[in-house]
Amino acid sequence: MKNYFKYLSALALVAIVAMSLSSCGEKKLGDTIFPDVTEEIDPNSYTYEFDKWLKENYLDEYNLEFQYRLKDNETNMNYNLQPATLSNSIDLAVLTKYMWFDVYEEVTGSKEFLKMYGPRIIMLVGSPAINPISRTIEVGLAEGGIKVTLLNVNRLGNYVNNPEQLVNVLNDEYFHTMHHEFAHILHQTKSIPTEFRIASAGHYDGMNWEKKNAQMVHSLGFVTPYASSALREDFAETIACYITMSDDEWAAIKDDAARGWATDREDVSGDEWVEYYCYYYYPNNNPVDENGESTLTYVRANLVQQLENGTYIHKTLRQRGRLQNNKPIKGEDGNWYDLDGNLTDANGFLLDKDGNQIPVVVYAVEDEDNVKGADILETKIQLCRDWFREEWGIDLDQLRTVVQARIHDFNAAKLEELRQQVQIGQ
Repeated sequence: MKNYFKYLSALALVAIVAMSLSSCGEKKLGDTIFPDVTEEIDPNSYTYEFDKWLKENYLDEYNLEFQYRLKDNETNMNYNLQPATLSNSIDLAVLTKYMWFDVYEEVTGSKEFLKMYGPRIIMLVGSPAINPISRTIEVGLAEGGIKVTLLNVNRLGNYVNNPEQLVNVLNDEYFHTMHHEFAHILHQTKSIPTEFRIASAGHYDGMNWEKKNAQMVHSLGFVTPYASSALREDFAETIACYITMSDDEWAAIKDDAARGWATDREDVSGDEWVEYYCYYYYPNNNPVDENGESTLTYVRANLVQQLENGTYIHKTLRQRGRLQNNKPIKGEDGNWYDLDGNLTDANGFLLDKDGNQIPVVVYAVEDEDNVKGADILETKIQLCRDWFREEWGIDLDQLRTVVQARIHDFNAAKLEELRQQVQIGQ
């Protein structure tokens, strides 16, 4: 069983109800829930410029404390965690503002929405939190509408010289995590729509989600295996994936969702990696072999090609004739034939009347799970759109458009521009 780089949201509802934004009240916050920390910022410290930037851009603007120094009492003592490096902390601090806080400001027209409903604490941890039981890696936590923890921050250092690759890592893990965890904060304030609650009822699996194949769960109406673990994760994942995934990625999920899926091996040990397929074929297009046994073989979708007449074929496999000692017979006319007298090439592949090799026909796996995954996905997205509009006055599609534009425009120059906001050591 391989490790999965997924995150688990620890929705540990803290007992500080008076501070929590997960209540249904619309009461405005005071100026800050934190003491005045101006005097605590040492102007002689090497990190002074960064600390000052964090205070001005997070604490003063959003009533939020951005913690990058690891505090034992703020972490789960069951994990062996490491602090985030200063350079990675700076990168993630400016990127969090750019890809989360500035996005909502652009869409809503002010800072008030995140000042009102955003977390009170964002904490960075350098290492991931590895769950020894499920063997999953946690890269994000949300706690009761108060605190969001971003883990595995030091991984960013592997990509500092490759911004194009960095943006993929940022999007898949951190940007996705930010929007996922914020969705948790929002649904702790205003409930998940009833229609969403019943859309996939009976198909959640909190115990084995990490073993599930992504394409297979798409066919059940889930955007990721983690979404299939529980209702609240389904809701947050659906929102986060819709916001951060590209048009091509989203189209691929919908394509998976409309297909049937099968596996050619059983997960009997609990640790065996099971592979799912949406196409199958019969070698030489013969459903049974000479002994009458089925020859059905599954094939990956990337090895399938659709012809102009609508037929699906295997991209690389071609039909071979029935041969003796794996060799065709050369006729008196100089042509090659199989044992049944069919025309072949010198390698024994059957030829059509035009002398072309005959492809192996491929068939789509029948969708027999009685779940219309593509319809369920579209229903869920529409429910999320309605929820954002009716409960928060926000256009989810506009939010997605802004995020996608920022992801698309991200490059080395943009990263350096964001870093220049914090001129540490200068």
